[in-house]
Amino acid sequence: MPLSVVVAGANAHDTKLLEATLESVVAERPAPTERSPQHLRLDKGYDNPTGHQTVARHGYQPHIRRIGEEKLDTRGNKRYPARRWVVERTLGWLSKCRGILVRYEKKSENYLAMLQLACALLWYRHWWNLRF
Repeated sequence: MPLSVVVAGANAHDTKLLEATLESVVAERPAPTERSPQHLRLDKGYDNPTGHQTVARHGYQPHIRRIGEEKLDTRGNKRYPARRWVVERTLGWLSKCRGILVRYEKKSENYLAMLQLACALLWYRHWWNLRF
């Protein structure tokens, strides 16, 4: 389920949006300790100094796949088939809202409000399904 939303242009790299995304998380996070550290998994797009520094600054233990690294078995074949990432799944859910699929709003504040409303609906539907 989405914990934060950030709106930016399509030409902005994900690493530049990582800081804003981590700061806009709405869920209360327990303080990380040595006994129970907070982990953050990221893909190869964040394997650069900016991504590593941002994750460390927010107190997460990074798990970032190295560029060029593949999960291979002993024979050199891929271990697991490709899986759909959580973000892609969430974007698939959000694409059901027509106002988000095609951006009609000119102001980014209005579009962000539509995204936040759609995320709230996702949380509500998730909560409703857990009840029954």
